[in-house]
Amino acid sequence: MGMVELIGLVLLLGVLCAESKYMVYNTSAGIDAGKINVHLVPHTHDDVGWLKTVDQYYVGSNNSIQGACVQNVLDSLVPALLADKNRKFIYVEQARVYAFFQRWWRDQSEQTQSIVKKLVSSGQLEFINGGMCMHDEAVPHYIDMIDQTTLGHRFLKEEFGITPRIGWQIDPFGHSAVQAYLLGADVGFDSFFFGRIDYQDRIKRKKEKSLEVIWRGSKSLGSSAQIFAGAFPENYEPPSGFYFEVNADSPVVQDNVDLFDYNVQDRVNDFVAAAIAQANITRTNHIMWTMGTDFKYQYAHTWFRNLDKLIHYVNKVRISSFFHFSGDWILSMPYLDGRVNALYSTPSMYTDAKYATSKSWPLKIDDYFPYADRVNAYWTGYFTSRPALKFYVRIMSGYYLAARQLEFFKGRNNSRQNTDSLADALAIAQHHDAVTGTEKQHVAYDYAKRLSIGYKEAESVVASSLACLTDSKSSMGCGDSTTNFQQCPLLNITYCPASETDLSHGKNLIVVIYNSLGWKREDVVRFPVVNEDVIVRDSEGRKIESQLVPIVDAYVDLRNYYARAYLGSNPNAVPNYWLAFTVSVPPLGFSTYTISISKQTGAGSTKSSIYKFQMGEKPAIEVGEGNLKLTISAPPGKIINYVNKRNLVGNTT
Repeated sequence: MGMVELIGLVLLLGVLCAESKYMVYNTSAGIDAGKINVHLVPHTHDDVGWLKTVDQYYVGSNNSIQGACVQNVLDSLVPALLADKNRKFIYVEQARVYAFFQRWWRDQSEQTQSIVKKLVSSGQLEFINGGMCMHDEAVPHYIDMIDQTTLGHRFLKEEFGITPRIGWQIDPFGHSAVQAYLLGADVGFDSFFFGRIDYQDRIKRKKEKSLEVIWRGSKSLGSSAQIFAGAFPENYEPPSGFYFEVNADSPVVQDNVDLFDYNVQDRVNDFVAAAIAQANITRTNHIMWTMGTDFKYQYAHTWFRNLDKLIHYVNKVRISSFFHFSGDWILSMPYLDGRVNALYSTPSMYTDAKYATSKSWPLKIDDYFPYADRVNAYWTGYFTSRPALKFYVRIMSGYYLAARQLEFFKGRNNSRQNTDSLADALAIAQHHDAVTGTEKQHVAYDYAKRLSIGYKEAESVVASSLACLTDSKSSMGCGDSTTNFQQCPLLNITYCPASETDLSHGKNLIVVIYNSLGWKREDVVRFPVVNEDVIVRDSEGRKIESQLVPIVDAYVDLRNYYARAYLGSNPNAVPNYWLAFTVSVPPLGFSTYTISISKQTGAGSTKSSIYKFQMGEKPAIEVGEGNLKLTISAPPGKIINYVNKRNLVGNTT
């Protein structure tokens, strides 16, 4: 009897060892028309700045704030995809200088670059959205949104010969109809997916199965600019219980029968339950699971290992019997559900599957604004938060438009300073945690610093280009012009060294005004000047009406304070007046004006004076001799009446 028991034990151990051999998981599943198809879309959402700066996110520094390293994500992704040809991954953020993919790409060997190109060509790695960042949709100017998208798409076309098919705005705080048509349908996207919509809207759409719609964002363009669009059921994360980052709390799929915590059936049941729940709020038998979230896949293998197992076991009809070492009995695994089909997928594959169903969809014609994620939690403060940064971004945007035009007119020279740095800084500044003002303070400083560096490089481009274009000898091309153009970025604090030159010794000041717009502009410009007997003439030598406005002492004090902070030293001159005059500038062109000392007494600019109320004077004064009249009260000096005779408009306060 003892011998029989020993043989039985030896046989049992032999079976257990056989079950513990290397397991090959079947991840080759495609679409099954008769089942709920769960499109598993592995992804990472990598903010180009938020709690940490863009550099800190890329290299993984300053982890006391947030443990995130995009370099690790991309490094671990390539071998994980190579391990199984059925695995797939999508990536978004390009940012060529600062972050993320383009920066990583430049650091790779030719061998690695060749491997990545093959992964892209095979469809395992897919670039979607394709911009330098995932821009906000409320605060940026539409030109900046187009520019940052163009920069990213240009790189993808040049390096990989591809154009992204899918819009992927999963984290911005609400969504604009402009995004749907201008940067969706008009870009050539086949679909557009996003995560954040109002919680009440989300609840309603779940009940009506209308999370996915046809979004017709433009009334004037109509159906020619509509796009298939989908909001996720619960933001852009995996269903609860299916996070597989190294430090996540979700149970991993444990299929080793030698261990006590074997849980294949439990994990399959959880998967099927979550899939059916989402299918009940979705039209067609196709649902998408976004398998990832912020800065995930830093150790990509742990995600793919678990996804491999889920696909294998969810799709498996029956699991072979195995011995349980806790007794001398055999446990048979029951048949699995059979209603669900899991597959590796991408948003492109998911979109194609949706199109193939010929299903009708609800029509959406307006914005997804404002956004609230719960009661009394509206994400609208960012429309105005960090106003100085918003203003700086907008000013730099306008300057970049002019700088790249002038760079083109002159001819670009890649060996010299160019507008690329400003383009890159502006691109990441459109990020939904940048110009919005939702970032930490040190990150806001970082964005502003990059814009400043970009501006300084572009400033030299503008100066050299204008010197070339205004040189009468430049018809045969530009050499090294001796003209030195100085710009005045600190006019807002009454500081412009070039215009503060003393002209009393026969010097002339040449002012060039450039118009970057496609139509003629007439506007009033003003500069701080030292001399009071100045005259302004246009390029034909005609005298231009001008006015001198005294600069009050308070302005001078503020000017000196901020100029000293900016320069590190006190300004050399102290201006006495603002010189103001009207300019007329042709479209995409410039006008030149000359400021000099008037040789005739009284022929210079009209000199204004500051009027001070005296106690006991009349209670109000009228200002204006023409069509526009203002009535101003005695202290505190408020406007109490406004009359515009030309337009017959009047108002009394």
